[in-house]
Amino acid sequence: MHKTLIVTNDFPPRPGGIQAFLHNMALRLDPDRLVVYASTWKRGPEGREATAAFDAEQPFTVVRDRTTMLLPTPRVTRRAAALLREHGCESVWFGAAAPLGLMGPALRRAGARRLVATSHGHEAGWAQLPAARQLLRRIGEGTDTITYLGEYTRSRIAAALTPEAAGRMVQLPPGVDEKTFHPGSGGDAVRERLGLAGRPVVVCVSRLVPRKGQDTLIRAMPAILAEIPDAVLLIVGGGPYESDLRTLARETGVESAVRFTGAVPWSELPAHYGAGDVFAMPCRTRRGGLDVEGLGIVYLEASATGLPVVAGDSGGAPDAVLDGETGWVVRGGSAEESAERIVTLLSDPELRRRMGERGRQWVEEKWRWDLLAGKLRTLL
Repeated sequence: MHKTLIVTNDFPPRPGGIQAFLHNMALRLDPDRLVVYASTWKRGPEGREATAAFDAEQPFTVVRDRTTMLLPTPRVTRRAAALLREHGCESVWFGAAAPLGLMGPALRRAGARRLVATSHGHEAGWAQLPAARQLLRRIGEGTDTITYLGEYTRSRIAAALTPEAAGRMVQLPPGVDEKTFHPGSGGDAVRERLGLAGRPVVVCVSRLVPRKGQDTLIRAMPAILAEIPDAVLLIVGGGPYESDLRTLARETGVESAVRFTGAVPWSELPAHYGAGDVFAMPCRTRRGGLDVEGLGIVYLEASATGLPVVAGDSGGAPDAVLDGETGWVVRGGSAEESAERIVTLLSDPELRRRMGERGRQWVEEKWRWDLLAGKLRTLL
């Protein structure tokens, strides 16, 4: 691997899926051949202290920009070029293709030999907007490759690129730490603490926002309870949609069968997955295709934990499920389909076991971090 400069607006301690993706990849690259140029998480003493403490723990060099939002402005581009030369970097990895990949030509002039831009869900949305579509085309022309999460994001982003740039795209999804997410991760203790021991549990781990479909699960609960009266829906995570979801549970008459944990520390997430018998997140596409699921790493974390999954059909979510093998894909927003699949799984322990074991096997075969980091090293 060439010595590499990561240029990113998304890096811990700022929370989020892209941040976790980049950090997990960075930790698996040679720290002596890596420099990270990132935004500052928060303004003010608290944000600066948290950022400084995090950076001090990393095995590689982290350089923070003074801004909390890193954009490809002339100033930021000049600083990235200066860091490239100062540290002798020959490759650049843009943590998010849009918009940071627009710096590609300038960094190539500064001496970069390889330019890799990673796309996520939002670039698929950009591809639908005329002005943003032109910017994506420029990014494709100015970099050696744009990576994609799965077939959904590839097909939409490729449509905005030149045929040549589209042909250079390479799949690079986030991975799963199979040693952290595994059967026996502590779910029984979580069940005991929450008073759910002995009850069939449907678990959903995600931010509480409308796209994720927690409301669909709540609407599905009356049908689920009609077949399995002691079932409970465990909603793990925090977010702006929580008050609406609590109101919906009360109005639907299933408040006593829905438990909210609020935000949970990352270290406790594996045990919360393990508290479920079935993982379900029937995500849906919103805002005319601009608000979509890029991949849905939660489905793979649930599979690694040995759970069958029920996924929505938004964006790239189906890429994280072997439909009929590791779980099922339902129409996002369909409470009826969600309830039917969940009841089937809760009623059949052997089916749950078989799907859970296949999911675990699939994660070990395709989605391990070490395999994906090796792919990134080759690209760089």
